[in-house]
This record gives sequence, C-alpha cells and structure tokens, in this order.
Amino acid sequence: MLDFLDRIPYSLLVPATVLMLLAPFRPMPHALEKLIMLKNGVLRRPLDIFDLFLHLAPLALLLLKAARDFAGKAG
Repeated sequence: MLDFLDRIPYSLLVPATVLMLLAPFRPMPHALEKLIMLKNGVLRRPLDIFDLFLHLAPLALLLLKAARDFAGKAG
C-alpha cells in the first residue's frame, strides 16, 4: 500500500521536509505558528488546519519512509 514511499529518495524528502517546516522563514514558520495555535485552542479556521497539514505532510512521509526502512532492515 505504501510502496510509493520506496520510490521517493531521501535526498528529495529531507530537504522538502526542512523547507516546509521552516517556510516562511520570517517572522515565524507556519508549522510552529499553527502548532502554537493548536496548543492554545485557537486553530479553528479550515484554512489554518489545511495549512498545518500542508506543512507537516513531508514530515509525515519522511517518518513513514524511515519506519518502513527500519522495519524492513530489522526483520
């Protein structure tokens, strides 16, 4: 089911993850801003929720790929 992850190289996924987590660089990265909003209970607008998912999507893919690779090598 997640075979597409095997085709995504780490050399593409790691920079994309870092870029999406830190963008925009000023005044505050959106991912951090939205996580603070979530912690404070004010993340309610659909656009803000979508923005959080958009900025965290590459991180989720990277974690899934790493978990699959680790599980494949351990087993």
